[in-house]
Order: sequence, then C-alpha cells, then structure tokens
Amino acid sequence: MALPSLLRQPPFRILVVGDVMVDRYIRGTVHRISPEAPVPVVRLRETDDRLGGAANVALNLRNLGVEVILCAVVGDDAVGQHFLEAAAREGVDTSAMVKDSGRCTTVKTRVIAGNQHLLRIDEEDLTPLSDEIADILLGKIGALLRAARPDVVLLQDYDKGVLDERTIPAIIHSCNTLRVPVAVDPKFSHFMDYKEVTLFKPNLKELSEGLGRNILPVKDALEGACVELHGRLGHALSLITLSEKGIYWYDHRDGRSGLVPPVPRDIVDVCGAGDTVISAAALAMAAGWPPDAMAALANLAGGQVCERVGVVPVSMDRLLEEFASS
Repeated sequence: MALPSLLRQPPFRILVVGDVMVDRYIRGTVHRISPEAPVPVVRLRETDDRLGGAANVALNLRNLGVEVILCAVVGDDAVGQHFLEAAAREGVDTSAMVKDSGRCTTVKTRVIAGNQHLLRIDEEDLTPLSDEIADILLGKIGALLRAARPDVVLLQDYDKGVLDERTIPAIIHSCNTLRVPVAVDPKFSHFMDYKEVTLFKPNLKELSEGLGRNILPVKDALEGACVELHGRLGHALSLITLSEKGIYWYDHRDGRSGLVPPVPRDIVDVCGAGDTVISAAALAMAAGWPPDAMAALANLAGGQVCERVGVVPVSMDRLLEEFASS
C-alpha cells in the first residue's frame, strides 16, 4: 500500500493516552555576558506555548489526517485550561481529558537564542495519580473503547505519573479483550510493565537501560536484544529508533527483521522526533501496513521534524512527497 491510498480511506481513529505538557519557548538574542554571572543575557523577543508530550503525538496524528481522542491528566489550573483550549483548536477531541486539582500542569520552558538551546526549566508533578483520578481515567478509557472503537490505542509515556503499574495493565487488558491494537512509546520507570502489546517502540538508550546492558546499533546485537525483550514482554512488533543510524524493526510473529537507514538531513533539533515516529507507526498500524513499510514511513517522519527548531508536528505534504520518491 502506498501512502497516498491512506488519504482515500475513511479517517482512522486513534486514542492517545499518556503524559501531556506545555512546551514553552522563550526566544531572544544574545549580545553580551551578564556582569552578575558568566551567563548570556537574553533579550526577549517572543514567548511561544506549544502542545507537548502525548499532545504532540496527537498533533502529529491530526496532521496525518487521523481523528484523535486524547485522554490524559492536567492540573485544574490556568495552564491546564489553556492547554485544553489549544488542543481543541487543533481539532483534538479533549472530552476524555481529566482535571486534577491536586497536581500542576507540566510545563517545560526552553530558552533559545538563535538556534541555540541555552536552558530548560521544568514545572511538573511526578507523583502517581491518586486512586480517585486513576479510576476516573480508566473509566473514560473503558467507555471510549466500547463507544468510539478506535483503530489503535497509543500509550505515550513520559514518566510523569499517568501511566504506571496500575493503569498500564488495566488499559492493555481492556484493549486486548476488545482486540484493539496497542502501540507504546515507553520510558524507563515502567519499561517492563507493557506486556502483550502490539508495538513496542523504545529508542536505543531506553532499550539498553531496560535490558540492563549496552546494546550496539548493529543488526546482530539488535536482533538478540529484541528476542530477549520479546521473552519478557510477549509483544508482537519491536521498533527501535537509533538516532543517526535509522530504525530497526523486528516482527516477533514470523521472525523477520530489518534496518532502515536514515535519510541524509540537516539536523537542527531532535526534540519531539520520537513523538513523530510513534505517530507515523500508529497510522501505519491502523492501515494494516507490514512492519518494513511502517518503519520506513516512521523513519522519514522522524527525520523531517529534526530539520526544524523545537517540538513541531510532521507535515503530511512533505511526508507524502518523500515517501513517494523513496
């Protein structure tokens, strides 16, 4: 199946569950060093707030023509309300979002001068969800699975507390019961909790940390690591992002695997590339693409966003153009 054929099908529906945040960019120029400390003085030019974390995944999916339902937790605060309004303006269904008065909405503030990232400041609450909020979240997910019948459920973990040892197995069990494929972009804290999912997409560093040993970005080492990982998780597909080395995929159902090399690019900023990779992979899953085509699409999508500064969603037009010529 070629990518343009996706556009001739009814829109796919994907439920995104995970940690959301606001990515705030403070941009300016530097002309001198502060007399108070050996740091640059940034003359403020603009401040820009963007949807980040699992919400950036939702934006990528929207840009790829997907109907997106976002289920996550924000604080009952001004930033959380701003987040919900911004997501709705982008066409993301926020009816399953949960407000928690006991936590703040995560904000990552980056100070940038020119194309140089000088500093990041994180405002966040990393505590697990309360039982009450977890019950509300799981109730919304269960209702959506029965009513909306998404083509894929995508779990985007940023270790901010939404996905934990209670919510992860409950969500996966509900999806497997209803035969809804599950795609996962994991983080280290709950790496081995994502058992029996369809697609598991760590990067090479996360894979090495999860298995407790250094994994080299070569085919034999990656194959052995994926086989070991499958022995512990029982998942169907592995997709390992290798930064400048491309993407490695392994289909545990038939033992096929492959390494997709990167496309030469002018890399400016890798922030958000993983979000884009899992978004493109989830779209390919929804369309029933084979793993090699899924990896090729995800590889192109992740590379494209690295050519721009900051966390930005993928461009459907550019992805169509590149995929058609690859």
